[in-house]
Amino acid sequence: MPPKSAPAQRPTAANAVQTLWKAYNDNTSNRLKFIDSFLFFLMLSGIVQFVYCVLVSNFPYNAFLAGFASTVGQFVLTASLRSQVNPDNRDEFKEVSPERAFADFALGSIVLHFFVYNFLG
Repeated sequence: MPPKSAPAQRPTAANAVQTLWKAYNDNTSNRLKFIDSFLFFLMLSGIVQFVYCVLVSNFPYNAFLAGFASTVGQFVLTASLRSQVNPDNRDEFKEVSPERAFADFALGSIVLHFFVYNFLG
């Protein structure tokens, strides 16, 4: 009679999330974690604005559009910054230093918010 073996544990969603979180904390630099927290804040801000518009009112519609566009645009600029300063992407962005990437991010943010402010009227 063959020996009985312990049944293999099936991976669960909670186990996968814990593994992902541990790998993220162990392998991600503090600079990227800071950028990720700003991305999370922007995502929550956009969700709150959209839910408020749907549930309460979108009365000054220009204000909603400007605020939501500002949030989405800033998210895109920040995601671009994150991809440029990530050390794993050095092969793709050889000629872009982290300082240059931040300067591009800052200039893009200023231009974005200039247009958003003008859109408010």
